[in-house]
Amino acid sequence: MKKGEIFTLRKDRKEEAVTSDVMASEREYRWTVCAVIVLFIALCTAHMTDRPASSHPHRRTTVLKMDEASLSVTNEMEHAMMLYVVSDHCYKCLPQLLGVIPASPASGTPTTVGFVVGTQHALTLQLNSTSANLEQCKVNFHFGEKGNYSLWVKNLNEPSGVNCSMITDSEPINSYLPILFAFLVFALLAALSAIWNTVKRLDVVTNLLLRLGSTVETERLINSELGTPNRLVDASMESIIPATTGRRLRSLDTFRGLALVIMVFVNYGGGRYWFFRHESWNGLTVADLVFPWFVFIMGTSIGLSLSGSLRRGVKRTHLLRKIFWRSLQLFLIGVIVVNPNYCQGPLSWDSLRIPGVLQRLGFTYLAVAILDLMVARDRLTNLSSETCWYSVHDVCLYWPAWLVVIALETIWLCLTFLLPVPDCPTGYLGPGGIGDFGQYQNCTGGAAGYIDRWLLGNNHIYQTPSSRVVYQSVVPFDPEGVLGSINSVLMAFLGLQAGKILLHYRDQHRQIIPRFLIWGFILGIISAVLTKCSRNDGFIPVNKNLWSLSYVTTLSCFAFVALVVFYYLVDVKKWWSGAPFFYPGMNSILVYVGHEVFEEYFPFRWKMANNQSHAEHLAQNLVATSIWVIIAYLLYRKKIFWKI
Repeated sequence: MKKGEIFTLRKDRKEEAVTSDVMASEREYRWTVCAVIVLFIALCTAHMTDRPASSHPHRRTTVLKMDEASLSVTNEMEHAMMLYVVSDHCYKCLPQLLGVIPASPASGTPTTVGFVVGTQHALTLQLNSTSANLEQCKVNFHFGEKGNYSLWVKNLNEPSGVNCSMITDSEPINSYLPILFAFLVFALLAALSAIWNTVKRLDVVTNLLLRLGSTVETERLINSELGTPNRLVDASMESIIPATTGRRLRSLDTFRGLALVIMVFVNYGGGRYWFFRHESWNGLTVADLVFPWFVFIMGTSIGLSLSGSLRRGVKRTHLLRKIFWRSLQLFLIGVIVVNPNYCQGPLSWDSLRIPGVLQRLGFTYLAVAILDLMVARDRLTNLSSETCWYSVHDVCLYWPAWLVVIALETIWLCLTFLLPVPDCPTGYLGPGGIGDFGQYQNCTGGAAGYIDRWLLGNNHIYQTPSSRVVYQSVVPFDPEGVLGSINSVLMAFLGLQAGKILLHYRDQHRQIIPRFLIWGFILGIISAVLTKCSRNDGFIPVNKNLWSLSYVTTLSCFAFVALVVFYYLVDVKKWWSGAPFFYPGMNSILVYVGHEVFEEYFPFRWKMANNQSHAEHLAQNLVATSIWVIIAYLLYRKKIFWKI
């Protein structure tokens, strides 16, 4: 290389280093401002939206909590009425007695009784006579948060008998305004960031940034990897060294970071909105998306990592020891660090929960990594594009692994649908409790719940499953239980398949993107068949608690499509750097463990002025999540990464 070329290269690296440093400082500043603005606006929103509901002049004011409304039932009948209620979200549930409304006295003055009802989902109200317990009328209504309503029960003096009419006495609040405001704030920050990225490319701005840079700092950055994010490769070597060698897929870290950020947000409470919590049983919410995506991305990373190690000549026995040690660390961190709540006292072995998120990740990693280590090749096979099976060679080359996964899935199906469970129907997939008309109260989860209680005991599994919210289930059930771990292996293996596509068609974007979309389409069709495109009426409904087969195929379908979007935007077109999600994606274990351990400490939690305000909860949870993004960014700048 000539002297002039060396000087030009050094100058270009100086300019890149200074620009990188300035951009990093700007990003840190923007995200700090983001947290403060979101907190301020959401707290202001709390005072605007969570105003006390005005009370009806003829009844006592009721202090309402989040997701509650006040209902007054006025009875003009000459006999008492019983009010039953059931949520439309509760599948095949028995109506629950809410209260009794006395008969109207002889004077003709109607009797009024007040109740508090939920507002998360539409409710069906049923009024029965107390004498014969016969249905008199039925009303379906979706109450609004902190609204006041009246239900009038009148005698029509006709054979049909009773008329029930719902009246809104005072309008409910709009509890979704804080979400809108928070979205607008983040959208504004994203717009400002895009504008800045456009402006900084102008020659005038670039020259100004170069003049502002320090010579000493520039020299430091030139010698650091931070100033040169992409390694330079001599042109004569490009045909020998694969394009993917030594380079992380930024889109993969970005996808992992997005899943992690959403996971932190929903674990911190998600503003106490029902759709940011896990679904009670069948169906999906935002909270149900992130953990399977994390498992999927882990599978993709396994394929890329092991392939790179084998190509570097690392012995398989060494990799096997590393796999076992990493899995053991994940399991121990989950059991000893994450699961216990040390704020409530020292660790108790009598009630220690054994399953968990990190434990599930550890087992899944162990199974899929060993499976890939058995079939992965030291050198990738370069087939001619004219070979008849070239279009599917990324699948066919690993057919033994596919046979193992199919065998595991067969075991899951047999245990789920054929294992006899005492006092429960064989193949039961329901929530127990009041579901299925209360016939199987102690059968929550069917075979999955039975296996966990038999192997681990009632005291060592999750005590408050999400099915308690709607279905009032009474037995413990663990969503990260033993049987569901089989399907998490399937989820990670499908992610591994995405990694094989990236390896075998490296940098061939027109080969990679269609294959991702085809996989998404196939898995979507399988999900449609298994669920019959319904929430509750399919052969195997989508269920996060059970990690059902349809849940895995549905979330894998979403993951392939999402990965296409990230891959195209970040790695192909480079329209987006992946910030800010890229930074927590690079330090995922640290962020996850940290957010669990420090959940109850300031600045991630503080005493709120009104703990029955969605706005204040949303502000607290958004600020806490943003702080972890900032921490991940600062660690990235300091090149601190916690790897297991």
